[in-house]
Amino acid sequence: MQPGKPRGGSRRGALRGGRLLKDRVAGSPALRLCVRLVRRPLLPAVRLWRRNIQLRVVAATLLLSLTVVLALGFVVIAQVSKGLLDAKEEAAQSQAAGGFAVAQEKANAPFAADGADVTDNKVGRDASTWMNSLVKQLASGGQTAFEVAALGAGAGEPAAPGAQGVKGARASGNVDPTASVPVSLRRAVNHSTGTFKTFSEIRYTAGSGDKAPAPALVIGKRLTDINGDPYYLYYLFPLTQEEESLNLIKATIATAGLFVVVLLGAIAWLVVRQVVTPVRMAAGIAERLSAGRLQERMKVTGEDDIARLGEAFNKMAQNLQLKIQQLEELSRMQRRFVSDVSHELRTPLTTVRMAADVIHDARVDFDPVTARSAELLAGQLDRFESLLADLLEISRFDAGAAALEAEPIDLRDVVRRVIDGAEPLAEHKGTRIRVLGDTQPVIAEADSRRVERVLRNLVVNAVEHGEGRDVVVRLASAGGAVAVAVRDYGVGLKPGEATRVFNRFWRADPARARTTGGTGLGLSIAVEDARLHGGWLQAWGEPGGGSQFRLTLPRTADEPLRGSPIPLEPEDSRSNRARAAAEAAARAGSGNGAAGDGPRPAGRSPIPPRPAVATAMPVPADPTALPGSGARVVARPADQAAPGQAPDQAAQEDGPGGR
Repeated sequence: MQPGKPRGGSRRGALRGGRLLKDRVAGSPALRLCVRLVRRPLLPAVRLWRRNIQLRVVAATLLLSLTVVLALGFVVIAQVSKGLLDAKEEAAQSQAAGGFAVAQEKANAPFAADGADVTDNKVGRDASTWMNSLVKQLASGGQTAFEVAALGAGAGEPAAPGAQGVKGARASGNVDPTASVPVSLRRAVNHSTGTFKTFSEIRYTAGSGDKAPAPALVIGKRLTDINGDPYYLYYLFPLTQEEESLNLIKATIATAGLFVVVLLGAIAWLVVRQVVTPVRMAAGIAERLSAGRLQERMKVTGEDDIARLGEAFNKMAQNLQLKIQQLEELSRMQRRFVSDVSHELRTPLTTVRMAADVIHDARVDFDPVTARSAELLAGQLDRFESLLADLLEISRFDAGAAALEAEPIDLRDVVRRVIDGAEPLAEHKGTRIRVLGDTQPVIAEADSRRVERVLRNLVVNAVEHGEGRDVVVRLASAGGAVAVAVRDYGVGLKPGEATRVFNRFWRADPARARTTGGTGLGLSIAVEDARLHGGWLQAWGEPGGGSQFRLTLPRTADEPLRGSPIPLEPEDSRSNRARAAAEAAARAGSGNGAAGDGPRPAGRSPIPPRPAVATAMPVPADPTALPGSGARVVARPADQAAPGQAPDQAAQEDGPGGR
């Protein structure tokens, strides 16, 4: 394997390669700074765009209107331009045809040595003088409508053999004939006797006062002079007026289009405002209703759809207010009933307890059946007292009368007391309770009595449902939070049970006996104690793979939690083991495995990792959570172990059942 190259098939190698690429390119400080500088001014605009539907509708209307106006403008300008050019071309062709006919007629007229019209007829048989006179006469009829240019055989094109015709080029109006007449047109005129046309620019000579070139239509034809030699006559029709007319039309269309777009935007703004304003009003009233101001109502005007919406909204708010008042009244009655019953039962319960204690102490004098009854009576009275105490605690939480007596405590001492209290039950179940992370102090401002009650409930539940396997209690602290996690390897939690595990009087298996005589309110009281501290009580579980309950508390009483130092899903979960096995198999298959990248040692986990299975894949997590509980359950694969495993196999295979 080449150094520096990611290992084939290794996810870690690919991640390392990606991290290097990110650090070198996308993760460079300069690039991150540039991205931040670009994003910062855009964030307010993006936020406004996402939150303002009126702005989006108006912007869409303006964009569509502008697109339509531009399309129509291009079509209209194209049609007008084509019409102007067609009209100009038709008029120019007619004018040029007449000029060509006059020029050829003058060239074919008989020579007259004397007479008044000497300048018009082959003066002295001098072709050059005759051509100058012809250009002036033809141009004088157009004034500024056109210019005339004549090119002899020696002006740009080779003359025919033996030709002695006009030499050089001449034009009217200071026009540069060789620069104004395109070479392509001259070639076409030279090789044919027809009339040819093209669009070009009229360029002027230096003596014209730096006159700017102007677009023009050039029409040319090959003719013969007074000597019968060929020459080329061109008419140049300036398109200045047509260009000015087209520019005026463009300006008019642009102004009208801009006015139409702005007008459509204003209309869209007003129309959308009529719809959005009631919706915004309804949203504001809904926010105030959610804040507890149930007397808020919408103002309804008119009889349209918006008015019907307002009436329906007001009716809904009224029914909601009535229902909430009924529920609040019912809740107050229930809380008062529980509190009154709990208090009223204390006096008769004390009397019954005294009588039961007398009977229990004298059970040695009874027959076996009566003695057993006395023991059952004492046990049930203990459970009844616990249930009554839990009901009183729940009623205090419901009434908002629970008080927190926070002081700095070391959670290690609390955990030791809890484990000492649970040792008899653990010995009875054959369970060993292990503690990890107790080498350093774990200090937090908390109510010691409430935290001990939460941890006692979690540890006792883990022992009761752990089916004789180890229970691991892990402590950790990091940043502004401390955490205690209780991990068992028993029946675990089935999918969907985590959403109900903190409900009052809920049991996963109603037929399962309560060994410790629980009341069904332990986890409900525990989650309320955690919330009272501003902390979290969260659950994770997988069928046959055990469960983990994690209590996270802030170090100080008023510090908000941002995370937990212990992951909710343990490292030895089925999905993590399968993922580690798949990575190890991929590394082994590529021949690039290393001791440092192998699976985690078994000593880090209370149970050894399962053997690698060829079909092992990460099990997708199905997160489900109660508000404030963060409970999560991982589904169990279909190919896992069947019920009836021996206890000594629990370290490698998962057992059945559910909590």
